[in-house]
Amino acid sequence: MSIRIGIIGGSGLYDMADLTDREDVQVSTPFGDPSGPYVTGTLRGQRVAFLARHGVGHRLMPSELNFRANIHGLKQLGVEWILSASAVGSLKEDYAPLDLLLPDQFFDRTKGRVSTFFGHGLVAHVSFAHPVCPMLHGLAYEAARASGARVHRGGTYVCMEGPQFSTKAESMLYRSWGMDVIGMTNLQEAKLAREAEMCYVTIALVTDYDCWHPDHDHVTVEMVIANLTQNARMAQKVIASAVERLPVNRTCECGHALATAVITRPDAVPAQARRDLDLLVGRYLKA
Repeated sequence: MSIRIGIIGGSGLYDMADLTDREDVQVSTPFGDPSGPYVTGTLRGQRVAFLARHGVGHRLMPSELNFRANIHGLKQLGVEWILSASAVGSLKEDYAPLDLLLPDQFFDRTKGRVSTFFGHGLVAHVSFAHPVCPMLHGLAYEAARASGARVHRGGTYVCMEGPQFSTKAESMLYRSWGMDVIGMTNLQEAKLAREAEMCYVTIALVTDYDCWHPDHDHVTVEMVIANLTQNARMAQKVIASAVERLPVNRTCECGHALATAVITRPDAVPAQARRDLDLLVGRYLKA
């Protein structure tokens, strides 16, 4: 049975308890090593691959993550759908700690992270106006509702560099812009998943009110982890419920995002770039 479903676990979600028939799979990519081995197994009758985003024991900071290797490795395994869980701070009173939010937009506040597979002689510009797969987003929302989660559909995820939490001035600015939650990881995953023609959704786990809130003006790791521990069980229920609803017929645009994105003439693509990106774009470079 092929592995078509990928799960990326963030802070506090380092495993899927109900995963059976487990096997650690090491994957090598043209972009280096992923955060760790992919744990493959069976969840609700479906073959899945789970990756702990920050590595075993949470050793990697957001800025140290090899996002390209993480996503390319899932592509190598045959994954078409990615369910990505991430801890976030809330920028609105309506989104309380222990809530879930499924953002449908991102805003980039990172500094110099590599966010594309392309370059080195091969150029592509994918559409990213709608950065989350609408089909997978709807499916995840149904799964969250069915699991009894307090879940919010839609909103903007501000992706900051970290590893420090926001200053109060920054937090207040993001609120004035109408942003909804803030995290440190998911924008790059969403961009790369789109380039890899994979469906992607973020399940944002609210741990705190960021520092804008008078009762949360000193965000600590202890506060975040305490709430994540409570959220982890719910996140696993939601992910398992979403997995149970897959596979679906991919009528979204994610599966052919590169069809009109490659701008370099095929005969001008350097051999090394062609080799490195063959899995993603090989079918579009054929004469």
